[in-house]
Amino acid sequence: MTANNTDEIFAGSVGKGLDGVLGLEVVEAGPDRIVATMTITERHHQPFGIVHGGVYCAIGESVASMSAFLWLQDTGIGGTAVGVNNNTDFLRSVGSGTVTATSTPIHRGRRQQLWAVDMVEQDGKLLAKTQVRLQNIDAT
Repeated sequence: MTANNTDEIFAGSVGKGLDGVLGLEVVEAGPDRIVATMTITERHHQPFGIVHGGVYCAIGESVASMSAFLWLQDTGIGGTAVGVNNNTDFLRSVGSGTVTATSTPIHRGRRQQLWAVDMVEQDGKLLAKTQVRLQNIDAT
C-alpha cells in the first residue's frame, strides 16, 4: 500500500470524531505499523493535572484499529476491523509534552487480529501499553 493510497483511505476520517477531539495525528501508516502523535494539553487531564487514562485507551484503540484496517486492505481480504477488547496498562504519568503511539501486530488471522500499541513520551520512556483484540468484519 502506497502512502498516497493510505492518505486516500483515511481522507475525511482522521481528525474527525474522538481522534480529532484528542488531536491525534498519523505520521506514518502502513499494513505493519502505524505511528501517531498527540500533543498533551489541559483538555487531556484528569483532576490531578495528569493525562486521563481514558486518553491512552482511546489512542491505543484508534491506532490498533487503523493498523488492522490497513492490513486487511493490503492483503486483499478487505472489510474492516472493530475492537472487541482493549486492555491498557498505565505505566508513567505525564502532564504535558508529546505522546507517540506505535502499533505492532501480535496476531493477524482470518477472523481476528491482536495489536500492541506502545505510547512513549519525547525521551522514549514508556507511558502506557495497550493491547487491542479486533474482529475482522467482511466487506459485504
